[in-house]
Amino acid sequence: MTDATTTRPSVSERLRALSSAEDMFTYLLLPWRQEVLDVSRLHIMKRAGQYLAKIDFAALDEDEGFLRARAAMKQAYQDFLESTPQQEKLFKVFARPARSFVPLAGIRTAD
Repeated sequence: MTDATTTRPSVSERLRALSSAEDMFTYLLLPWRQEVLDVSRLHIMKRAGQYLAKIDFAALDEDEGFLRARAAMKQAYQDFLESTPQQEKLFKVFARPARSFVPLAGIRTAD
């Protein structure tokens, strides 16, 4: 017998409890290619986090919350199927302009 006051974890709580991208894709019933995750895992997860942060899970019922979370993860994955981490510039290292570099051998002294 279960206690009627015991509540099930929400979709957002379940997502936070998962420890890998693969776990999240499995929970949300989404297919993925391992080679895509191997290359873009951090970028996909950061983008998914941005999309998920826009969802007001408290205002949604369980099914709608699941579907919105699923759509967010699917879109984040799709973003990196159609683009590259460098093009998306999600992390600071890709957003800042490259520094100019002049090798020492390229400098001439005045004679």
